[in-house]
Amino acid sequence: MPSDPALPRTLLSWMVRGEWRAHPIRTLVAVLAIAVGVALGFAVHLVNRSALAEFDAAVRTVTGSADLRVEAVSAEGFDESLYPRVARLGVLSATSPVVVVNARAKDGRSLTVLGLDPLRAARVTPALAVGAGPAFGAGGAASGEDSVWLSPALDAGAGERLEVREGGRRVSLPVAGGLPSVETGQRLVVGDIAAIQMKFDRIGRLDRLDLLIAPGVSPAAAAKAVAAVLPPDARVVTPEAESRRSGDLSRAYRVNLGMLAMVALLTGGFLVFSAQSLSIARRRSAFALLQVLGQRREGLFLQVLAEGAVLGLIGSVAGLLAGAALAWSVLGLLGGDLGGGYFSGSRPPLEISPAWTVLHGALGLIVALAGSLIPALDAARIPAAQALKSAGQAGDPGRRPPLAPALFLGATGLAAAFAPPVGGLPLFGYASIALILAAGVAAMPWLARLMIAPLARLPAPVPVRLAAARLAGAPDQAAVALCGLVASAGLMAAMGLMVSSFRGSVDEWLGAILPADVYLRVANAETSGLDPALQAALAALPGVDAMESRRSLTLTLAAERPAVTLLAIPPGEGGAPDLPWRAPPRAWGEGEVPAWISEPLSRLYGLSPGDRMDLPLAGRTITVRVSGVWRDYGRQFGAVVLRRSDYLQITGDAGANEAGFTLAPGADRTETLRRIRQALPPDLAAQTEVAPSAEIRAVALRIFDRSFAVTYALEAVAVLVGVAGVAATVSAQTLARRREFGMLRHVGAGRGQIQAMLVLEGAFLGAVGAVAGLALGAVMGQILIHVVNPQSFNWTMDTRWPWGLLGGLALALTLASSLTALLAGRNALSSDAVRAVREDW
Repeated sequence: MPSDPALPRTLLSWMVRGEWRAHPIRTLVAVLAIAVGVALGFAVHLVNRSALAEFDAAVRTVTGSADLRVEAVSAEGFDESLYPRVARLGVLSATSPVVVVNARAKDGRSLTVLGLDPLRAARVTPALAVGAGPAFGAGGAASGEDSVWLSPALDAGAGERLEVREGGRRVSLPVAGGLPSVETGQRLVVGDIAAIQMKFDRIGRLDRLDLLIAPGVSPAAAAKAVAAVLPPDARVVTPEAESRRSGDLSRAYRVNLGMLAMVALLTGGFLVFSAQSLSIARRRSAFALLQVLGQRREGLFLQVLAEGAVLGLIGSVAGLLAGAALAWSVLGLLGGDLGGGYFSGSRPPLEISPAWTVLHGALGLIVALAGSLIPALDAARIPAAQALKSAGQAGDPGRRPPLAPALFLGATGLAAAFAPPVGGLPLFGYASIALILAAGVAAMPWLARLMIAPLARLPAPVPVRLAAARLAGAPDQAAVALCGLVASAGLMAAMGLMVSSFRGSVDEWLGAILPADVYLRVANAETSGLDPALQAALAALPGVDAMESRRSLTLTLAAERPAVTLLAIPPGEGGAPDLPWRAPPRAWGEGEVPAWISEPLSRLYGLSPGDRMDLPLAGRTITVRVSGVWRDYGRQFGAVVLRRSDYLQITGDAGANEAGFTLAPGADRTETLRRIRQALPPDLAAQTEVAPSAEIRAVALRIFDRSFAVTYALEAVAVLVGVAGVAATVSAQTLARRREFGMLRHVGAGRGQIQAMLVLEGAFLGAVGAVAGLALGAVMGQILIHVVNPQSFNWTMDTRWPWGLLGGLALALTLASSLTALLAGRNALSSDAVRAVREDW
């Protein structure tokens, strides 16, 4: 009789639906794991894509259609005599001068004031030129030369006045209208360039030139011609350099969050493997029956892969929907910042790309298929005759689990950790973590037997020996139960180790850079702040024992990189300032100007102690000698320190915008803080922050903890999913052993002894998972500390072990596994011993 080709497909469909109906929790956990990984990755991508899109739109609004820009390297700007020299170049068709003032509104929120020439700006930045002068006024009020136009984010109408504070001065600006073409969220004030220069004491200084290239001239030729006439305090910036610079602001942070989400997705892949492996073990006799009915082995292989694909598809779709909802919520509540501080204050609209949506969904599908690959191969290798007789796990209990695959994966992962970054990103570092994680999971059968087998030979009570013999004789089942748990526990241990080390290093660094009792900082005052007379008055206040004045400003050293920070501070003993050194500072030669650079600047610019470095200061290039490298966790793109006396000699700037106060013995801190604030002029006091060092330290650590809030969430989700996975797997394995429990009852074992055996099995599994997870976490944590972080953020840290977290994690895993096994065992022991073994009669 010819066979019906549709029969196997019908049976396969019944088997799949029956398996999922019989074990919905295990299936749900696998789907949930994929969904969580996809949702986290997709949400991080959407939030960052939306924030970057708004940031790019803001840049396009401000720069308009400019082909090139000339930018000042510092807030001091450059001499406006450069403008006609550049404008006369034949390679350009238009040149628009711009003054940029970073200020604050009356409510303390930051804003940007732009001074434009309306006739010149009309060709280059038309979205802003609408408000750059009387001829271009938009909306109702009469406008004079000192009138300004506001973006929609600034709540002031035509005819009102806008109060702006900058550099210790308060300026009242009449509002003539709005800038309807400016993106929502941007806080811009636009006025006539001459009026802005006058009101903000910028006479004779410019901050930017927006340039249009003449027809037929290549951008490279135009940039070269412009650069040839620039002084040291100005740089040519191309659109490509601007794009790289803005992307670098948050690229490492974005990639790290995305990679952490992918690690969570990888944990989901291990849970799919666990669910599929257990499902295959339970359905061995059913697969054997299908072979007898004519199903080919490759058909079984494809069937299991199809099951994994369905799990991945459902999880991916659910993850994409959840990720979009999560991103929408985050953008509405927190904006585009995600705790990193790069896009603080922004509330961008959600930007969804179909291509990236498909890519994230495909990642979930691929991970699910990868997790189903080995179970599919096992299903295709099932021997029909043996499987029809016994539905248990096949294999020789005496067979030694292989270790070679784990060693190969581990060795490859360690080798990848030593590879250099790719495009400034630690791609090989994350590949190393993934390979080491896979190596740990592959080694689980071997490790389970190594740790548990000796217990079976000890003169221990019967439940202990039974539990140990069971796990040692079926290490593959132990590995199936533990793979998701080990992956998530390893991830949590690694991240806990990295965060603990980072936080400890930051706390130590804060103590080193904040030795004074009280600190003062003037916002938006790189070229102003405390004049010498005010500095002397503050130093003479009652309760002040000593005062150190500092100047802090930004410098652009390379057009394609974000600006670095220059700090002019008093020296300590020996001539070098007191800083948290990576190594003792070097001496410098007679007549040389020493400079001490931060660790990020050293790594980004390839500078070491003894090298020479050029700094654009006071309109000229100053060559300094790098005399040391110090740790700095506050300025990711680098900082350089000069002695205040050297800075004063170079620039003639005796002002300061930061100060540290050491209080006299017995001085009342609260009263001294009040005196410092009262000594400041009212307009300057509105821009000045005065706080004790202990408060600054506490706030900084709170910001640190908030920055890692997303990381903590990823850790918690991964571990919860892993625990749910091991609970579902152990429960299903226990229910599948009813006949084993019935046989033990027939030979005299009591219910209490079997329950004790199951509790001990769970405890042994939890202990093995804890040991493996903590060991993997220790290795992966070192890679995060010594590879990923230096290659991402260009700073290093010392390892600090979170013993409380690691010990609590090990105890929690052991207790959770024991409790899960006990609850599952009570259900499995509910049937009587005779019915449990009747299939063997």
